[in-house]
Amino acid sequence: MAVNIKNNLRVAIDIGTSKVVCIIADKTSEGINVIGLGIQNSTGLRDGVIVDIESTVLAVKEAVSKAELMSGKQVTKAFVGISGGSVNGLNSSGAIPIRDRKVKMSEVEKVMTTAQAQRIPEGYELLHALPREFIIDNQSGVKAPLGMAGVRLEAHVHLVSCLKNSSTNIGSCMKICGIDVQKFVLEQLASSHSVLTEDEKKLGVCLIDIGGGTSDVALFSDGAISHTVNVPIAGEHVTNDIARAIGTSIQNAEDIKKKHGCALSVLADSDEIISTKSINGRDNQSFSRQGLSSVIQERYQEIFQIIKQQMGSINLAQVIPAGIVLTGGASRIEGISQLGEEIFQIPVRVGKPKGLIGLTDILSNQIYSTAVGLILFAQKELEEDYMDFAMLNEKGIFNKAFRWIQNTF
Repeated sequence: MAVNIKNNLRVAIDIGTSKVVCIIADKTSEGINVIGLGIQNSTGLRDGVIVDIESTVLAVKEAVSKAELMSGKQVTKAFVGISGGSVNGLNSSGAIPIRDRKVKMSEVEKVMTTAQAQRIPEGYELLHALPREFIIDNQSGVKAPLGMAGVRLEAHVHLVSCLKNSSTNIGSCMKICGIDVQKFVLEQLASSHSVLTEDEKKLGVCLIDIGGGTSDVALFSDGAISHTVNVPIAGEHVTNDIARAIGTSIQNAEDIKKKHGCALSVLADSDEIISTKSINGRDNQSFSRQGLSSVIQERYQEIFQIIKQQMGSINLAQVIPAGIVLTGGASRIEGISQLGEEIFQIPVRVGKPKGLIGLTDILSNQIYSTAVGLILFAQKELEEDYMDFAMLNEKGIFNKAFRWIQNTF
């Protein structure tokens, strides 16, 4: 494995239903500094899946070009987010006997491979095998099993797979743009790096990333992802509801949502009147902000109710005592945390991306949560690759293994 530590550039590309974001960052002694940012509206995806390669390529090229112009750097490779209906998550486990009564790296690798043997749905390919915990004999909750004594090693993992066609199509778009995909990353996993704290992940927390076409969910317990789900309803559906309700264009509806939207109708003033152009040039329409809020609230309630149903009959207060964190572009609306608390009956906050330096005022916007998280994910991956390389050369396989386990959780 060759690791080039001279190349300090980190590039993230978030291909969303409504937009493409490209961030170029440089690793410095002070931290990860953003030197380039590009964002471009996109119409090439539906529910997180590419439906128009040409439109997607144009949006990616434009976003990357803007980031390159700002940074003065050329993008040739990137970490790319993937989400939506193309993603499937399931929990799996595997167990093996421990030879010589002490866990070796070869056995950790073997038990992880065994845990991944569960059949992935046809037409899908493995994206992530995320360790949840190891069990040695009857001792659960083990995070670093190397060197521990026992006779049976068990691994519990969360497997994330994606449609082969989806990753192939995104890869084709990147290739046309002259960009190599360093790694596809589950978008809610990426976002978790930028909006969740380590304490929240350890205590138990649920991340809901509400984008344009999908709402992507990740449940964390004991510092690891234990459940993922994608709901094909999000911000664009809210916009469409508004357009239909008041008889205006999609663009006007989007502008109204951003300027006057509220996800909880009791917070909106019934005396506040909003006017906008009708579709097809008819007379202007007038309506109350509270009436608008009722339309918006109905759709967000549906999103939250579906997510709650997907979680099953678990006691949320016990499983995720740190509550729920909302992020993504469609979380930028008044009253959304209060509505979430009404439905889930646990604390809900809106999470803004953190962790990078440079352009912080711009990048604190929730629309950048995934892209910022991709940069942080990339940094962690590249740091671990270099440490593994250095330790392998200096001290051998055991130290490499210890580093892998230590950073997985």
